[in-house]
Amino acid sequence: MLVVIAVILLKQPDTKNFILIVVTGISMLFISGVPMKYILGIGTLVMIALGTLLFFTPYLQERVKTFIDPSIDPRGSSYQIQQSLIAIGSGGIIGRGFGQSIQKFSYLPEPQGDSIFAVLGEEFGFVGALGTLFLYLLFALRGFRIANNSPDLFGRLLVSGIVIMIIVQSFMHIASVTGVFPLTGVPLPFMSHGGTALMIYIIAMGVVLNVSKFNKN
Repeated sequence: MLVVIAVILLKQPDTKNFILIVVTGISMLFISGVPMKYILGIGTLVMIALGTLLFFTPYLQERVKTFIDPSIDPRGSSYQIQQSLIAIGSGGIIGRGFGQSIQKFSYLPEPQGDSIFAVLGEEFGFVGALGTLFLYLLFALRGFRIANNSPDLFGRLLVSGIVIMIIVQSFMHIASVTGVFPLTGVPLPFMSHGGTALMIYIIAMGVVLNVSKFNKN
């Protein structure tokens, strides 16, 4: 099933969702007790697929170059990361204040979506950014606790998959905006603009809470 989804995503190409779904799938295989040799085999195939895609896709090559050297093309491929770092840096310790971001006006691409963490860092500073990371960490810990206490394997895998997918997407967004990971363009769960996405996250949380009702303790 993962191979079918992966081929469709690579054909588009939709690298960010390919990474998100594959990492979630491999994590669920690990949690379910699949022997490590199979997981390593799948991981190797994924790396080969990504390497092949990188070799034949110019825009991915540009993103890797930008990740290695964010100043390589400040008016082109490096523009978004440059503006994101300016926004986060100008926020300082406590930020400019709610709604006082300057970079979101004509500087940051997609400030309501792909760059929302940079806006958050500018308006609420280091304290707000750290608080956001803490909330996602708290969400992960609570989610895995629910999964661990699930009465059966299905509930454990269901909750684990939802939590891992949201946390991996959050990491990809925050890491790419701060220059720790190549730009991916994924939104930040629960924060980025998008009614459909928010609806899906809320439904997923309803599933998690429903499983928690039947926890062993």
